[in-house]
Amino acid sequence: MATLSVPKSEAAEPLASPVTQQPPINVSREDPICSSAVEKRNHEKENTELTDELRFKRGVDELTSQVDELERKVNEVSEFYATRKRPNEGKGTSDLKDKEKHGANSNSNNNTNSGGNNSGTKKPVDGPRPQGVCSKRMQELMRQFGTILRQISQHKWAWPFMEPVDVKGLGLHDYYEIIKKPMDLSTIRNQMEAKDDTGYRNVSDIYADARLVFTNAMTYNDERNDIHVMAKTLLAKLEEKWLLLWPKVVEEEKRLKEEEIQALANMQIVHEVSMAKMASDVENELNELNSQLDELRERVVNKSRKWSTEEKRKLGAGLSTLSIEDLNKALEIIAQSNPDFQTAGEVVEFDMDAQSETTLWRLKFFVKEAWEHQTKISANKDNDNLKRKELCDALAKTARKRSKKLGSS
Repeated sequence: MATLSVPKSEAAEPLASPVTQQPPINVSREDPICSSAVEKRNHEKENTELTDELRFKRGVDELTSQVDELERKVNEVSEFYATRKRPNEGKGTSDLKDKEKHGANSNSNNNTNSGGNNSGTKKPVDGPRPQGVCSKRMQELMRQFGTILRQISQHKWAWPFMEPVDVKGLGLHDYYEIIKKPMDLSTIRNQMEAKDDTGYRNVSDIYADARLVFTNAMTYNDERNDIHVMAKTLLAKLEEKWLLLWPKVVEEEKRLKEEEIQALANMQIVHEVSMAKMASDVENELNELNSQLDELRERVVNKSRKWSTEEKRKLGAGLSTLSIEDLNKALEIIAQSNPDFQTAGEVVEFDMDAQSETTLWRLKFFVKEAWEHQTKISANKDNDNLKRKELCDALAKTARKRSKKLGSS
């Protein structure tokens, strides 16, 4: 068990000084020169105190701003590492799935999209779209498919599908209930020529919309209807020509997918490096902030009043009442400002007068917190004992009533 020995501070003996005879001072009149000098000194003192207060307030504001910024960075780094995943996890697909996606099932995929206009809005592409050679190859494929569409448009049966269906003029009141995504060849052509983000990015999307033009007509019109027959014929010609282009599309989309995955992986690596650097910077900034807090604490202590001998004696008495655990923590506080201080051993002695003002204040606040904690624990124990006593009294009272009842019967 570590004990604490605190030597009492010796009061300084007053120094004797020779008494000299001072000339009498006339206090009934004030010397204007002396009065002005006193006022000047008081004014300078007030200005110094005001300057120190403003400097202290400015320092606190700067530290508060730094703390807020560090908290934001720490949250960002923590969230990144908590949700970090492998770059390619869950993103790879086989060539067979790609064929199924962009081949015969592309119509069903498009029919799941809701909408009642002819704009043919596309889903945003996930991840960065590779540029350069691959995009030029895809543009070439789109140009070739544009040639196919022109050939289809020149067919003698293409005229019903060139413009959006005149639903109101034809009185097709149930058209939008049956056809969820209307499409026509002019809408496709306009979207192919668009220069902004609304344009097509993939030839398979153009094929899906072109196929939708004819499947919509076949869905709404009966098999014996001329429009149904015309749409079925043009759809067969479209798919015949698409099969000739399909191998190049598969190869290019596979290449695009691989480059997209690689681009995402590179972005993930760059992000991880950035987060690692941010974590390192945050650690350095936290160390710098601690240094600034220590400096600010020293300035506050230096401006505070000095500890009296009685206050040091009371602090020593308070330390002696601490538990073993709290006492060891108090010794660690002393050791932080005294590197040569030895906390090991059964008996630990230190000179209270030799401690810095900062250490004394830290010890005082620690003792206060320790006492409040012990008081709270004691109060909880007292409440538990009181409840236990009340329960025992109630049980005893019930037993007495039961005994009395049995005796009377």
